[in-house]
Amino acid sequence: MDFFNNIGVLFTVEGFFTLMMIILLQAVLGFDNLLYISIESKRAPKDKQAYVRRLGIGMAIVLRIALLFVLLIALDAIKEPFFDIHVKNVVSAKFTLHAFITLGGGAFILYTAIKEIMHLVAIDPKDHDAHQGKTSSTGKVIFWITLMNLVFSFDSILSAMALTDNFWIMAVAIIVSGIMMIVLADHVAEFLQKNRLYEVLGLFILFIVGVLLVSEGAHLAELELFTHVIHPMQKSTFYFVIGVLIVVDLVQGRYQKKLLAKSKRVMGNA
Repeated sequence: MDFFNNIGVLFTVEGFFTLMMIILLQAVLGFDNLLYISIESKRAPKDKQAYVRRLGIGMAIVLRIALLFVLLIALDAIKEPFFDIHVKNVVSAKFTLHAFITLGGGAFILYTAIKEIMHLVAIDPKDHDAHQGKTSSTGKVIFWITLMNLVFSFDSILSAMALTDNFWIMAVAIIVSGIMMIVLADHVAEFLQKNRLYEVLGLFILFIVGVLLVSEGAHLAELELFTHVIHPMQKSTFYFVIGVLIVVDLVQGRYQKKLLAKSKRVMGNA
C-alpha cells in the first residue's frame, strides 16, 4: 500500500504545509469534542478528573490512528449500505456504517445535553446539588470519552483525507492535535468550573453539535420522513449559531452585572 511508504513527503515543504493545515483543521473541528470531554469528565471523582481526560484522549489518539488505517483501506466499504428501510410515504433510508455512527453519536450527544440542561433548570435546588454530587466510575467515563471521541473523529479524518492521502502526515497531525487537546481539556474544564454560568452556554453548544451530527447522519443515510428529504446543517450555519449564542451570553452577562451593581448602589443609598 503506497500511502504507508511515502514517509519522506513529511519532510518536504509541501508536506509541512499540508501537515499544518490538517492540524489547524483538527483543532477547529475538535472544539465540540473538547467541550464534550470537559463536561463528561465531571462525572468522574474530583481527584480523577484530570487523569480521566488525559487517558481518555490518549486512548482516543491510538484508536483514531487505527480508524485512519481502516478508512484508508476500506473507505468504499463504510459507504456501502448495510441496512435499508422503506415504508411508502412514511420513511425511507439506506444506512451505511458512517451514517449509522454519525447519527447514533449525534443522538447520544443530544440526549446528554438535554439531560444536563434539565438538571440545571431543576425547580428544587437540592435535587440539582444532589445531581452535581453524583459520580460515575472512572472506567465508565473513560469509555464514553473514548467512544465519543471516535464519533467526532469520522468527519475530521475524512476532511483530512480530502487534503492528502499520505498516512504519515495524517497520523502526525492526529498525534499533535491529540496532545493539544490533552493540554486544552484541563484549561477548558477549569474555566467551566470557575465560571459556572458558562456551563449553560457549553451545554447549548453541545446541543447544537448534536443537531449537526444527527442531520449529517440522516443526510448520509438519505433519510426521508413523510417524503421530506433531511438536509444536513451547513457548517456556516453551525458556526453562525454558535457565534450568536456566545455573543448573547456575553451581553447578557454584562447586563446582569450592571443590574446587580445598580441594585447594590440603590440598597446602599437607602
